Amino acid sequence: MAAKKSAQTAAKDFAADAQKTLNDQAEKIGEGFEQAKTIGQEALDAMVESSQIVVKAAESLNSDIAAYSKKSFDDTLKAATEIAQSKTVQEMIEKQTAFASAAFEGFAAQAMKFGESFSNVAQKAGAPLNAQMTAVAEKMKNLAH
Repeated sequence: MAAKKSAQTAAKDFAADAQKTLNDQAEKIGEGFEQAKTIGQEALDAMVESSQIVVKAAESLNSDIAAYSKKSFDDTLKAATEIAQSKTVQEMIEKQTAFASAAFEGFAAQAMKFGESFSNVAQKAGAPLNAQMTAVAEKMKNLAH
């Protein structure tokens, strides 16, 4: 009879331990789903923030391109007028050479400015995504422990 009670007690203990383990695992799974949902929302937020940075930068760059195009067009008209008013071939060549040199230097400076702007935008737009990836990696690391 004592052996029967001991076996019943062992079976009850085993069932209680199994139920506790099952409940603990179900809780961990629930926490995992909740964290996955949070990670997904945070990733979406980071993508939206990054997109907003790109849109603002595109608007600014578009404005800069339009301003440069207008200036370049105005400078070309002014140079054409000055070249047309040349009194000698030598004067015409000098004015045309000066204009070409100034136009190239202006273009090179503008290209450098645009390159720096694109680089800055890439860094700024990537920052929210990089931060999110770092946070996700940290969360995954913590889940593993």
